[in-house]
Amino acid sequence: MEQTLQQPIGQWVADDYRTAQVFKKHKIDFCCKGNRTVAEVALKKGLDPDNLLQELTAVLRSEGPREDCTSWPLDLLADYIEKIHHRYVEATLPTLKQYLDKLCKVHGERHPELHEIREHLYASAGELAMHMKKEELVLFPWIRKMENARQSGTSPGRPKFKTVKNPIAAMMDEHDNEGERFRKIAALSDDYQAPSDACATYRVAYALLQEFEADLHRHIHLENNILFPKAQELERVFTAPSGNRG
Repeated sequence: MEQTLQQPIGQWVADDYRTAQVFKKHKIDFCCKGNRTVAEVALKKGLDPDNLLQELTAVLRSEGPREDCTSWPLDLLADYIEKIHHRYVEATLPTLKQYLDKLCKVHGERHPELHEIREHLYASAGELAMHMKKEELVLFPWIRKMENARQSGTSPGRPKFKTVKNPIAAMMDEHDNEGERFRKIAALSDDYQAPSDACATYRVAYALLQEFEADLHRHIHLENNILFPKAQELERVFTAPSGNRG
Protein backbone atom coordinates (compact mmCIF):
# COMPACT_ATOMS: atom_id res chain seq x y z
CA MET A 1 0.00 0.00 0.00
CA GLU A 2 2.87 2.39 0.84
CA GLN A 3 4.31 1.95 -2.64
CA THR A 4 0.93 2.83 -4.15
CA LEU A 5 0.66 5.91 -1.95
CA GLN A 6 4.02 7.00 -3.33
CA GLN A 7 2.94 6.67 -6.96
CA PRO A 8 2.64 10.03 -8.75
CA ILE A 9 -0.96 11.06 -9.36
CA GLY A 10 -0.16 11.73 -13.02
CA GLN A 11 0.83 8.07 -13.36
CA TRP A 12 -2.49 6.99 -11.84
CA VAL A 13 -4.34 8.98 -14.49
CA ALA A 14 -1.99 7.87 -17.27
CA ASP A 15 -2.63 4.23 -16.36
CA ASP A 16 -6.41 4.71 -16.20
CA TYR A 17 -8.02 8.06 -16.99
CA ARG A 18 -11.10 7.14 -14.98
CA THR A 19 -9.12 7.93 -11.82
CA ALA A 20 -9.17 11.59 -12.89
CA GLN A 21 -12.72 11.82 -11.55
CA VAL A 22 -11.45 11.17 -8.02
CA PHE A 23 -8.82 13.90 -8.26
CA LYS A 24 -11.32 16.32 -9.80
CA LYS A 25 -13.75 15.63 -6.96
CA HIS A 26 -11.14 16.73 -4.43
CA LYS A 27 -9.89 19.62 -6.63
CA ILE A 28 -6.48 18.00 -7.06
CA ASP A 29 -4.52 19.12 -10.12
CA PHE A 30 -3.41 15.91 -11.85
CA CYS A 31 -2.31 17.46 -15.15
CA CYS A 32 0.03 20.37 -14.41
CA LYS A 33 1.10 18.98 -11.03
CA GLY A 34 0.96 15.28 -11.76
CA ASN A 35 4.41 14.60 -10.32
CA ARG A 36 3.08 14.73 -6.73
CA THR A 37 2.31 11.47 -4.96
CA VAL A 38 -1.04 10.36 -3.56
CA ALA A 39 0.41 10.76 -0.07
CA GLU A 40 1.53 14.34 -0.82
CA VAL A 41 -1.77 15.53 -2.23
CA ALA A 42 -3.72 13.88 0.58
CA LEU A 43 -1.61 15.73 3.14
CA LYS A 44 -1.96 19.05 1.31
CA LYS A 45 -5.76 18.69 1.04
CA GLY A 46 -6.21 17.39 4.59
CA LEU A 47 -7.49 14.05 3.32
CA ASP A 48 -6.97 10.60 4.76
CA PRO A 49 -4.51 9.00 2.31
CA ASP A 50 -5.96 5.52 2.85
CA ASN A 51 -9.48 6.79 2.07
CA LEU A 52 -8.19 8.51 -1.08
CA LEU A 53 -6.47 5.29 -2.08
CA GLN A 54 -9.71 3.35 -1.52
CA GLU A 55 -11.59 5.77 -3.81
CA LEU A 56 -8.99 5.31 -6.53
CA THR A 57 -9.02 1.53 -6.16
CA ALA A 58 -12.82 1.47 -6.36
CA VAL A 59 -12.68 3.30 -9.69
CA LEU A 60 -10.13 0.84 -11.05
CA ARG A 61 -12.32 -2.09 -10.05
CA SER A 62 -15.47 -0.61 -11.58
CA GLU A 63 -16.74 -1.66 -14.97
CA GLY A 64 -16.39 0.66 -17.91
CA PRO A 65 -14.20 1.41 -20.91
CA ARG A 66 -10.50 1.96 -20.21
CA GLU A 67 -8.50 3.95 -22.71
CA ASP A 68 -4.80 3.06 -22.59
CA CYS A 69 -3.00 5.92 -24.31
CA THR A 70 0.28 4.83 -22.73
CA SER A 71 0.53 1.97 -25.23
CA TRP A 72 0.18 4.23 -28.29
CA PRO A 73 3.16 5.01 -30.52
CA LEU A 74 4.32 8.59 -29.95
CA ASP A 75 3.41 9.75 -33.45
CA LEU A 76 -0.15 8.50 -32.95
CA LEU A 77 -0.43 10.26 -29.59
CA ALA A 78 0.90 13.52 -31.06
CA ASP A 79 -1.59 13.22 -33.94
CA TYR A 80 -4.43 12.58 -31.49
CA ILE A 81 -3.57 15.61 -29.36
CA GLU A 82 -3.31 17.83 -32.41
CA LYS A 83 -6.42 16.63 -34.22
CA ILE A 84 -8.68 16.26 -31.17
CA HIS A 85 -7.55 18.76 -28.55
CA HIS A 86 -5.89 21.47 -30.63
CA ARG A 87 -8.82 21.55 -33.04
CA TYR A 88 -11.27 21.65 -30.13
CA VAL A 89 -9.50 24.72 -28.71
CA GLU A 90 -9.49 26.45 -32.10
CA ALA A 91 -13.18 25.69 -32.70
CA THR A 92 -14.45 26.56 -29.22
CA LEU A 93 -12.61 29.74 -28.24
CA PRO A 94 -14.36 32.03 -30.78
CA THR A 95 -17.75 30.92 -29.44
CA LEU A 96 -16.67 31.47 -25.84
CA LYS A 97 -15.41 34.94 -26.72
CA GLN A 98 -18.75 35.83 -28.29
CA TYR A 99 -20.67 34.59 -25.27
CA LEU A 100 -18.52 36.50 -22.80
CA ASP A 101 -18.61 39.70 -24.87
CA LYS A 102 -22.41 39.52 -24.80
CA LEU A 103 -22.57 38.66 -21.10
CA CYS A 104 -20.29 41.55 -20.15
CA LYS A 105 -22.45 43.94 -22.15
CA VAL A 106 -25.76 42.72 -20.71
CA HIS A 107 -24.84 41.52 -17.20
CA GLY A 108 -21.43 43.08 -16.56
CA GLU A 109 -22.72 45.89 -14.36
CA ARG A 110 -24.48 43.52 -11.95
CA HIS A 111 -21.78 40.84 -12.22
CA PRO A 112 -18.39 42.57 -12.56
CA GLU A 113 -16.60 39.20 -12.26
CA LEU A 114 -17.63 38.59 -15.87
CA HIS A 115 -15.14 41.22 -17.01
CA GLU A 116 -12.32 39.43 -15.18
CA ILE A 117 -13.38 36.09 -16.63
CA ARG A 118 -13.39 37.56 -20.13
CA GLU A 119 -9.96 39.10 -19.56
CA HIS A 120 -8.53 35.75 -18.49
CA LEU A 121 -10.16 33.94 -21.40
CA TYR A 122 -8.85 36.39 -23.98
CA ALA A 123 -5.36 36.05 -22.50
CA SER A 124 -5.69 32.28 -22.63
CA ALA A 125 -6.83 32.38 -26.25
CA GLY A 126 -3.75 34.32 -27.30
CA GLU A 127 -1.34 32.19 -25.30
CA LEU A 128 -2.86 28.87 -26.38
CA ALA A 129 -2.74 29.87 -30.06
CA MET A 130 1.02 30.50 -29.84
CA HIS A 131 1.57 27.46 -27.63
CA MET A 132 -0.15 25.05 -30.00
CA LYS A 133 1.71 26.43 -33.03
CA LYS A 134 5.04 25.85 -31.30
CA GLU A 135 4.01 22.27 -30.63
CA GLU A 136 2.74 21.71 -34.16
CA LEU A 137 5.72 23.32 -35.92
CA VAL A 138 8.64 22.44 -33.62
CA LEU A 139 8.07 19.82 -30.91
CA PHE A 140 5.58 17.38 -32.44
CA PRO A 141 7.45 17.03 -35.78
CA TRP A 142 10.60 16.12 -33.87
CA ILE A 143 8.73 13.58 -31.73
CA ARG A 144 7.29 12.04 -34.90
CA LYS A 145 10.77 11.96 -36.43
CA MET A 146 12.16 10.13 -33.40
CA GLU A 147 9.29 7.63 -33.45
CA ASN A 148 9.78 6.99 -37.18
CA ALA A 149 13.50 6.48 -36.58
CA ARG A 150 12.78 4.03 -33.78
CA GLN A 151 10.45 2.01 -35.98
CA SER A 152 12.88 1.97 -38.93
CA GLY A 153 15.98 1.32 -36.84
CA THR A 154 17.67 4.52 -37.98
CA SER A 155 18.87 7.66 -36.23
CA PRO A 156 16.81 10.89 -36.12
CA GLY A 157 19.96 13.02 -35.99
CA ARG A 158 20.17 16.01 -33.64
CA PRO A 159 17.49 18.68 -33.23
CA LYS A 160 18.29 22.40 -33.53
CA PHE A 161 17.15 22.82 -29.91
CA LYS A 162 19.87 20.30 -28.82
CA THR A 163 17.59 18.18 -26.63
CA VAL A 164 13.85 17.56 -26.54
CA LYS A 165 13.96 18.55 -22.88
CA ASN A 166 14.26 22.22 -23.87
CA PRO A 167 10.96 22.69 -25.75
CA ILE A 168 9.24 20.32 -23.32
CA ALA A 169 10.29 22.48 -20.36
CA ALA A 170 8.91 25.56 -22.12
CA MET A 171 5.63 23.82 -22.93
CA MET A 172 5.21 22.62 -19.35
CA ASP A 173 5.77 26.14 -18.01
CA GLU A 174 3.06 27.38 -20.33
CA HIS A 175 0.78 24.55 -19.20
CA ASP A 176 1.27 25.74 -15.61
CA ASN A 177 0.23 29.25 -16.64
CA GLU A 178 -2.97 28.01 -18.30
CA GLY A 179 -3.78 25.78 -15.35
CA GLU A 180 -3.47 28.76 -13.00
CA ARG A 181 -5.52 30.96 -15.32
CA PHE A 182 -8.40 28.49 -15.38
CA ARG A 183 -8.26 28.06 -11.60
CA LYS A 184 -8.93 31.78 -11.42
CA ILE A 185 -11.79 31.50 -13.92
CA ALA A 186 -13.31 28.63 -11.92
CA ALA A 187 -13.07 30.66 -8.70
CA LEU A 188 -14.58 33.79 -10.28
CA SER A 189 -17.47 31.76 -11.72
CA ASP A 190 -18.16 29.89 -8.46
CA ASP A 191 -17.07 26.66 -10.17
CA TYR A 192 -19.20 27.50 -13.21
CA GLN A 193 -22.41 27.89 -11.21
CA ALA A 194 -24.49 30.58 -12.92
CA PRO A 195 -26.20 33.09 -10.57
CA SER A 196 -29.94 32.98 -9.92
CA ASP A 197 -30.65 35.86 -12.33
CA ALA A 198 -28.71 34.23 -15.18
CA CYS A 199 -30.27 34.01 -18.62
CA ALA A 200 -29.99 30.98 -20.90
CA THR A 201 -26.90 32.38 -22.63
CA TYR A 202 -25.25 32.89 -19.24
CA ARG A 203 -25.82 29.26 -18.28
CA VAL A 204 -24.69 27.95 -21.66
CA ALA A 205 -21.53 30.06 -21.51
CA TYR A 206 -20.62 28.72 -18.07
CA ALA A 207 -21.32 25.14 -19.15
CA LEU A 208 -19.07 25.60 -22.18
CA LEU A 209 -16.34 27.16 -20.03
CA GLN A 210 -16.48 24.14 -17.73
CA GLU A 211 -16.31 21.77 -20.71
CA PHE A 212 -13.36 23.74 -22.08
CA GLU A 213 -11.49 23.46 -18.79
CA ALA A 214 -12.12 19.70 -18.63
CA ASP A 215 -10.80 19.27 -22.18
CA LEU A 216 -7.76 21.41 -21.34
CA HIS A 217 -7.02 19.23 -18.31
CA ARG A 218 -7.07 16.08 -20.43
CA HIS A 219 -5.04 17.82 -23.15
CA ILE A 220 -2.32 18.84 -20.67
CA HIS A 221 -2.42 15.45 -18.95
CA LEU A 222 -1.74 13.59 -22.21
CA GLU A 223 1.28 15.78 -22.84
CA ASN A 224 2.74 16.23 -19.34
CA ASN A 225 2.16 12.72 -18.04
CA ILE A 226 2.47 10.56 -21.18
CA LEU A 227 3.83 12.18 -24.36
CA PHE A 228 6.61 14.28 -22.85
CA PRO A 229 8.08 11.64 -20.51
CA LYS A 230 8.02 9.05 -23.29
CA ALA A 231 9.65 11.47 -25.74
CA GLN A 232 12.47 12.12 -23.27
CA GLU A 233 12.82 8.38 -22.67
CA LEU A 234 13.06 7.75 -26.42
CA GLU A 235 15.67 10.47 -26.80
CA ARG A 236 17.78 8.78 -24.11
CA VAL A 237 17.71 5.59 -26.17
CA PHE A 238 19.13 7.42 -29.19
CA THR A 239 21.77 9.32 -27.21
CA ALA A 240 22.92 6.38 -25.07
CA PRO A 241 26.20 4.65 -25.99
CA SER A 242 25.49 1.94 -28.57
CA GLY A 243 26.29 -0.85 -26.11
CA ASN A 244 23.66 0.43 -23.66
CA ARG A 245 20.76 0.66 -26.08
CA GLY A 246 17.81 -1.64 -25.53
